[in-house]
Amino acid sequence: MVSLEYLLHFIDEDAPSGDVTSEAVIPDIRCRAEIVAEQSGIIAGLCEATMLFSHYGVAAEQFAQDGQIVKAGDKLLSLYGDAKKILLVERTALNIIGRMSGIATQTREMADIIYKKNPKCRVAGTRKTCPGFRALDKKAVRLGGGEPHRGSLSDGILIKDNHLVLVPLKKAITAAKKITLYKKIEVEVETPAEALLAASAGADIILLDNMNFGQVKITLDTLMKKGLRDRVIIELSGGIGPDTLRDFAALDVDVISMGALTHTVKNFSVKLEIVPE
Repeated sequence: MVSLEYLLHFIDEDAPSGDVTSEAVIPDIRCRAEIVAEQSGIIAGLCEATMLFSHYGVAAEQFAQDGQIVKAGDKLLSLYGDAKKILLVERTALNIIGRMSGIATQTREMADIIYKKNPKCRVAGTRKTCPGFRALDKKAVRLGGGEPHRGSLSDGILIKDNHLVLVPLKKAITAAKKITLYKKIEVEVETPAEALLAASAGADIILLDNMNFGQVKITLDTLMKKGLRDRVIIELSGGIGPDTLRDFAALDVDVISMGALTHTVKNFSVKLEIVPE
């Protein structure tokens, strides 16, 4: 769970000197409000919205739980408190719910496509997240049924193409394995030959980057013939979308990572309505 301090930075961004409109025109009154879904999907961000409203003294009651399927018209949160405080938090809360729910909904759609073709394969996010919002982007992927992948560069060893421009593949894997016994070594490769070399050198995870269907199949067949397939986790990434996902998922792969889960987000539509008493 993210901290309250983390969330309050979003309020500071939206109202660095307070909500001047509400302060000017709204008297000191209390009111009720509701946050309502305007579409169907996987809801996320209600926990964070509740934390923010509660911090400002607004009573918040949840009518859905993060990770749950909701329908258009469903009431998500009921609010009661100072009208100015509700309006202060309104847009930040809706932005959080909208983005996180959009990610969770898209992740669930991709996870369902993959599972129907290959129950052992998982969908994963990447580090292609919104700056400053990564903790929530990653949480939304989890709520949608996906793997968050690395949270940061500190979380795991992933040897990529730009590393391999500077250091040969086998030497890079050997150096990484000397650093720690407690982190898996993942290597990004672009050809079946590189995949075979990475597996032979002791990589734990091999990321087949931007390979087409035929190249992936050749890589899997080669690793199987050499007795290396079961020693590694195979991850696919790059250029895989809803139109090609089924074909790739049907192969003997373990993870399909998709940057689009967090860099191409269709906002989930929610609204806040003041309820007359």
